Amino acid sequence: MGVRQFVLRVRTLIVLSALTALFAGFAAATPARADSQAAYLADRLRETPVYVSDQLPREVPKSMTPDFERVAKDTGVPTYVLVLPGLAGDGEALLSAVHDRLGRDGVYVLLDESTASHAAAFGVSAPVDDALTVCLYELPYDAGPLREFELFAEVIAGGAGKAADRAEAAREKYGDDEPEEMYIGPSDRENQSFLTGMLLTGVPLLILLLAPYVRRLRGRKGRPRHRWLVPAVALATALTVPLIATAAFDQTTSSASPRPRAMDLNARLDRVAQGLAEDPVYADPESPRVLDAAQLARLHGRIEKFRKSEGGGPVYVSVVPQLPADESEGDEEAFASALHDKLGEDGVYVVADPLYGSIEVFNHGLRLDSLDLLIDLPESITYGDDRAEKADDHLLGERLDALMTVLDKAPRTDRPESSGDPYPVTDPVTEDDLPPLFGTEFTPGLFMGTLAAGAAFGLVVAVVAITRRVLRRLRPGPLPTASLPEVSPTEPPMTYLRSTARVELRALTGDFEASTGVTATDRRPADSLDAALLLLDGDAGRIEDSGTSAATLVAVIVLTRAGRAALAGTGYNRCCAVNPLHGPAVTRHHVRVSAQGRQRRLLHVCGLCRDTAIAAPADLHTRILSLSTGGGARVPYEEADELLTAVPEGVRRLIERVRESASVP
Repeated sequence: MGVRQFVLRVRTLIVLSALTALFAGFAAATPARADSQAAYLADRLRETPVYVSDQLPREVPKSMTPDFERVAKDTGVPTYVLVLPGLAGDGEALLSAVHDRLGRDGVYVLLDESTASHAAAFGVSAPVDDALTVCLYELPYDAGPLREFELFAEVIAGGAGKAADRAEAAREKYGDDEPEEMYIGPSDRENQSFLTGMLLTGVPLLILLLAPYVRRLRGRKGRPRHRWLVPAVALATALTVPLIATAAFDQTTSSASPRPRAMDLNARLDRVAQGLAEDPVYADPESPRVLDAAQLARLHGRIEKFRKSEGGGPVYVSVVPQLPADESEGDEEAFASALHDKLGEDGVYVVADPLYGSIEVFNHGLRLDSLDLLIDLPESITYGDDRAEKADDHLLGERLDALMTVLDKAPRTDRPESSGDPYPVTDPVTEDDLPPLFGTEFTPGLFMGTLAAGAAFGLVVAVVAITRRVLRRLRPGPLPTASLPEVSPTEPPMTYLRSTARVELRALTGDFEASTGVTATDRRPADSLDAALLLLDGDAGRIEDSGTSAATLVAVIVLTRAGRAALAGTGYNRCCAVNPLHGPAVTRHHVRVSAQGRQRRLLHVCGLCRDTAIAAPADLHTRILSLSTGGGARVPYEEADELLTAVPEGVRRLIERVRESASVP
């Protein structure tokens, strides 16, 4: 070998070694598993066998981790637990991928905010399928994930034989029925308070009224021998009723979830804010990845270009799920506002949900039209089209790129604007607390108990008198009965819809004309009134037209009520998606909307529908608003007219749909 060839080979080896070292260093700095949801979760399980997400503080606070660790030790086999949002990934595939990354055999369990959804055994013998079956049949829907995991561990520890027998027994016992719910709702507590109040006054008073009457019926005259006996019995009853009610109605919470701590409610916000401080795009590592490297690079480039443009500024994109169980109660505007407070930087805050695929945009402090970004953003960006609905990644990369185009072209304002304060969310610490038993409806119950005692006494007197007369004449006959037609808000007739729409529109028009100052700063009343009049072609008299459909009348009622609420300072954007006539929604909840199967939808619901979804989920479908189609048949309101499909998406979306149908910009 010549010297020249030797030198050439040495140089080649040096270059190859340098490249190898460079790639090794790059791999160490950004390992491939960092791009994987399964790899991230495997790393967490490598630190501790139980990982509880910080995205469910209202249902499963992260501070519950020690409780799950304690239960995991009771299975008798190595057990790895993930507590994640319900749509965080394909359960079985995710568990398999996490196991492959972690490289440790054992039982892998995936729980969400309500149930033990999936489990798999790798390299160990454990009856995981039978354990899941027992949990499904033996526990009600509101038992909570910790109680389900406790039952799961109990079945696993019992062995395969006992697990199979118990699963079969559970199937035979419950079939299609669900066990009785473990918790009650606020409306149930109100009923308990009302009943306690009624019994407290009604029973003692009825004793005081009936005792002398019975004595007279028996023909006894004069003063009774023991005059103190009846008052003493009545007093003893009055003292006993509260004691029995307190023991019988001892529930204090409507949910299995414990009260979240401050660190639980701030954990995710701190995590996302820290990530955005380092990178303007934060992709939740617990969720399926929806942005690839090329999309991220392009998005970073466009964000930097917008930041340097005239009238532009920082853009912060958080690709994070928005869930009813999170600290913001699934409210994107509240989440963005909290991030703005945490980060302390003005800019455009984009909230992209990797699970549901929605995109919301909120301006905080830039010279942009905040209302235009909030309301007039194209639906193809905010919700996506049919292609986005079918795609696993919801085409978020493509839609975020389109959003940046909209931001580049967005009109600038003379001074910085902000989206305003978001609607307040419910207090996560006290939202599950039941009202006190001797509060709320207890006082009305006391009053009604007095009336009920008098009515019961009058009924007894009447029954006795009628019975005596019937027996005397020996000609018993049927008692007259009467009934009145009942108007159900679930199946309202057209007369009810017309009168309600007429009254609500007249009231909104009067309130709007009499308002001073509110409409100058808040466009919601004007937008609601304009949309309602668009539906009627500008003529309120069309409400009485027989050609005006029930769907149109319902839309008018929803719009006018939202406008009046905005004028009154109690505005809302979401109404009850089960029945829009119920009024504003108070939360989002997984509800069963059909009598067949157990399929649930995540909907905004009012307080009564939420309580029904908790206390009697199988009955909630009976509360869905149905409208007449003109031929006598009734269908759910969303099927009556395409216009009403926008109602579950919010009043703002309904206004957009009305404008689109009327070709009004």
